[in-house]
Amino acid sequence: MKSAYGENITATSDGQVAVVTIDRPPTNFVSVELIEHLAEALEAADASDRARCIVLQAEGKAFCAGADLARSDDRVAIGMDGVSALYQQAARLFAVETPIVAAVQGAAVGAGLGLAVACDFRIAAPEARFAANFVKLGFHPGFALTHTLPRLIGEQKAHLMFLTGRRIRAEEALAWGLVDEVVPAEALRGAAMTLAREIAENAPLAVVATRKTSRAGLLEAARAQMALEHREQTILRATDDFAEGVRAVNERRAGNFVGR
Repeated sequence: MKSAYGENITATSDGQVAVVTIDRPPTNFVSVELIEHLAEALEAADASDRARCIVLQAEGKAFCAGADLARSDDRVAIGMDGVSALYQQAARLFAVETPIVAAVQGAAVGAGLGLAVACDFRIAAPEARFAANFVKLGFHPGFALTHTLPRLIGEQKAHLMFLTGRRIRAEEALAWGLVDEVVPAEALRGAAMTLAREIAENAPLAVVATRKTSRAGLLEAARAQMALEHREQTILRATDDFAEGVRAVNERRAGNFVGR
């Protein structure tokens, strides 16, 4: 049975694994509503007596290309109140107690990288790319990435990703510990499901308790970090460099930044 959460999130079950799908192709841009509905789907799986693990996957070319800052009808693109609302919904993802395996078939950029990193594990196709491209927008990282990414791959590699904005290929991401396995695209969802079933076959109370211990303080840290990130983003959003960064990304060129 398939359940729908808003227009772009669906959920099904496969034995003891809940499968949640983001369906806003081709780029699966985040919005306040998309993350809200994603949180609802994950919370429903969390509340189920049946689901012992979750697979998070996406339709389209990209896993999630972050926020579409060029849209005039999107709350995140319009202003920082929308970003604050996005982060309120994002905090709900960190509160989920059921383990989550992400199947990353393409780009995970900006907030999309934040979403992938919020999961417990990431299985990637060779075509997957990972980027914290905020500085290319004249912006500050968000979605708690300044806490979660160093926690996952170490401070130095996270610092490199933040200050260069470069895209990390799947094989390099594997070497860094950013992903747990790289498999051919056609085998991606099967590999994610295999890992999810391996987790789900264990004693569920022990899995949840162990995960809670290993992720102790993550929810509180993510909330605090998003507040700090929002403060810096608010300052930078008012700059000429931010306006130029949005234009440059949309025009697929390097930004001509002037430092004001």
